[in-house]
Amino acid sequence: MSTINLDGLHSPMQPIGVIESCFPEKFGVPRQPGLTPSATGRIMLREPFDRPEMFRGVEDFSHLWVVFLFHQAVAEGWKPTVRPPRLGGKQRRGVFATRSPHRPNHLGLSVVRLEEMVFDSPLSYLRISGIDMVDGTPVVDIKPYIAATDQPANSVPAPGEGVAEIVFSSDVQRFCRRYEASTGRRLHALIGEVLAQDPRPAGQRSREKEFGMLLWDVNVRWRRQADGYIVTSCERVDPPT
Repeated sequence: MSTINLDGLHSPMQPIGVIESCFPEKFGVPRQPGLTPSATGRIMLREPFDRPEMFRGVEDFSHLWVVFLFHQAVAEGWKPTVRPPRLGGKQRRGVFATRSPHRPNHLGLSVVRLEEMVFDSPLSYLRISGIDMVDGTPVVDIKPYIAATDQPANSVPAPGEGVAEIVFSSDVQRFCRRYEASTGRRLHALIGEVLAQDPRPAGQRSREKEFGMLLWDVNVRWRRQADGYIVTSCERVDPPT
């Protein structure tokens, strides 16, 4: 067997863009892409990777693979085993059997829907949906998603979780209607999609407490109840810097 020397391999990565996301903070970000179709964002392209010819033909694909850096986890290092949230945080799995951000090279991979491509100096971007990335995430590569080969027919899905009932207070419903009319953002749907994935930390799922999360520039307050969740308030706040 031949030996490959990796010591002299120099392949510095540089971001080709950065994610502009509806998730200003890590709390509330879906654990997988596609679970929240109303979660929208943009890949803001950087020079010299914002040239239209580099994206010629991309419009032929409905979805894209986005390779990105878990930049908020870099300082925390990597772990050989982790406790996946989908298992309630009670069972350990090898890091390579999970989507944990605490990986040796902190690389993430997500499938997103391509909504629009805009090349209009000085802003060039790809508008995408179904995202699971926090605002400010560095993007290192983009590839077309090819359904015929990227979704094997004999693949086995991971265990899922039940769908909980989500109740919106009357004040929240009125807020969502006004917000959506003024921004065009599907806030009501996004709140429901995020809560359906139970974003609570595994260690706090047995506690009765109120939680808050930022979606775009809205502070959403909610708590667990017997059959699901109740969204108690929404308040517009200054977007984080």
